[in-house]
Amino acid sequence: MAAAGIRNTNSIFGDQKLKLEVQQQLKLLNKPAHKSIKSSDGDIIDCIHINNQPAFDHPLFKNHTIQMRPSFHPDGRLFDESKVSSKSKSINQLWHLNGRCPEGTIPVRRTKEDDLLRASSIKSYGRKKHLTIPKPSSAQPDLINQGGHQHAIVYVEGDKYYGAKATINVWKPQIQEPNEFSLSQIWILGGSFGEDLNSIEAGWQVSPDLYGDSNSRLFTYWTSDAYQATGCYNLLCSGFIQINNQIAMGASIYPVSGYGGSQYDISILVWKDPKEGNWWMQFGNEHVLGYWPAFLFSYLSDSASMVEWGGEVVNSQPDGQHTSTQMGSGHFSGEGFGRASYFKNIQIVDGSNNLRPPKDIATFTEQPNCYNVQNRKSGDNWGNYFYYGGPGKNPNCL
Repeated sequence: MAAAGIRNTNSIFGDQKLKLEVQQQLKLLNKPAHKSIKSSDGDIIDCIHINNQPAFDHPLFKNHTIQMRPSFHPDGRLFDESKVSSKSKSINQLWHLNGRCPEGTIPVRRTKEDDLLRASSIKSYGRKKHLTIPKPSSAQPDLINQGGHQHAIVYVEGDKYYGAKATINVWKPQIQEPNEFSLSQIWILGGSFGEDLNSIEAGWQVSPDLYGDSNSRLFTYWTSDAYQATGCYNLLCSGFIQINNQIAMGASIYPVSGYGGSQYDISILVWKDPKEGNWWMQFGNEHVLGYWPAFLFSYLSDSASMVEWGGEVVNSQPDGQHTSTQMGSGHFSGEGFGRASYFKNIQIVDGSNNLRPPKDIATFTEQPNCYNVQNRKSGDNWGNYFYYGGPGKNPNCL
């Protein structure tokens, strides 16, 4: 059964109290807009003044001066201004068809009343649940469905990592239950898998519960305490500071790949600025989006100890059986290009701020008959890559 959302708690809290709480939260999340753009998918993108973004609601940011560009890019050289280009070529978001945000503003997807009412509580809106990180080194059979999350990933550990990069194939997987999701992302992790885990995450996701539809959307996430009290998706709490006026967190990616048809992908790079210590994110080859300030984290204020690339789904086990929510294209890795989803050119950033291929790559999946992964290496422009995904429920996955 899908999550009831907070509408069904009206009898407990009372309609008026709930309405007041919802309106207060909407006022907190939705800042005054310089300009608003309506997207054909129903989203409203508000162009918010850069100094009025949600990050600055937090006391820790009170005297924070926005770093308008990273000091260094991951090639060891000083940051090149041309990398923050305002021209979008192959990468599109659906709202771009109806307008753009002016310089000095950032695009923010407007939160609507229905978005909050779908959540299990107003406080939990925009947050992941505990126990959602794949923990490859200690996966035991009796922990397979812990938290109801399943993964098909490749990973590296045992070194200090200062960032990661990948080009990720974008699809539109089918989701069985509204409270389930399917995503493909990079995880940059620090600390233990206990209560103190630090995580920076970026990729694409389909999440009817969070967004109210089945579109594939760009997203980020962060936490400094294993998803307990800190962190959120996109700009739904104080944390990530956006500087880019072209790309909206949580907005639909367009177009997406088709089975046996055209393939579309996005490139994501996250790296730690060796001078300022902030963790930066770049989308494509042109859009430096912004950064997570170093003071948000404990372990990641130094470096990451593990990097993961791959897919994740929620398996709520509807009717006691495995979900049919798809990962990636919804097809197993063995089907290859044009049919299975891929990550290509996976790289890490080393201590010298250089991008390089990861060493000793391992793979992990809880139930390979439901979702699987195949790691490969190419001599051409694909570098280190892998296919992953699956249909979920099938005769071998019940």
